[in-house]
Amino acid sequence: MWPAPLQRRMGATVPDASESEPSSADLRTDVAHSARVYDYLLGGKDNYAADRAAAEEVVRIAPYMRTSVRANREFMVRVARYLAAEAGIRQFLDIGTGLPTSPNLHEVVQEVDPSARVVYVDNDPIVLVHARALLTGTPEGRSRYIHADLAEPDAILASPEVRDTLDLSRPVALCLIAVLHFVHDEELARGVVRRLMDALPSGSHLALSTITIDSAPEEVGDAVRRYNARGINSKARTKAQVRSFFDGFELIEPGLTPVHHWRPDERARAIDDSQVSMYGGVAVKR
Repeated sequence: MWPAPLQRRMGATVPDASESEPSSADLRTDVAHSARVYDYLLGGKDNYAADRAAAEEVVRIAPYMRTSVRANREFMVRVARYLAAEAGIRQFLDIGTGLPTSPNLHEVVQEVDPSARVVYVDNDPIVLVHARALLTGTPEGRSRYIHADLAEPDAILASPEVRDTLDLSRPVALCLIAVLHFVHDEELARGVVRRLMDALPSGSHLALSTITIDSAPEEVGDAVRRYNARGINSKARTKAQVRSFFDGFELIEPGLTPVHHWRPDERARAIDDSQVSMYGGVAVKR
């Protein structure tokens, strides 16, 4: 979960993608953090008073926020299962991983095929502290974690963790779940997606979800402003803006939809549209 993407561009020091962990992790528990806020909204316990206060402030504006966050997490699970069970993908690059929340992506895909391989990427120290929970998997498969920045896709692609774990001559699923709303600049966001997908062969898939302004413009706009005021920079996009991330790729049915409408199960079908403010979709590179 990216609380401050583009850290190097903004002058902060970020460890190289090849480093297993930074020299120190300043978790700043007195300041709200996107990964911990997300964890709190999901009902997790890896959060602090500042995170809970930020989350509750947003919930007062948008009471459906907990439902929306859960719907997005369940979207990830359905997407991962589809990619492994139906699309036959066995390699996954998950950028903007966030705090471990079971079922994690590797648990879903390795249930389908124990030999599936996953590389997780995040730039937040709080995620790094919990990364070992992401590295438990089947003996046949493999899970790795990189402390790296979405804004530097070349560093991610060239990292030993990616090169040693994934075969980039074979299809890979690039997963950008609830991360692109932390990149404000449209050209930069599309450029990062394009650079990552350009490095992957035909048959690779792009799966992403991000906040939309379409569902409730006033509530979502106010909630985003409150997040930004607390230092959690985020941006809500229109459907057309989200659709542009898939330009050049073939969207898989049902296309770009609110996350609970993407190949819904019984629980997703029970969610009212007014309770979700995120679009999601999956596309294949031909």
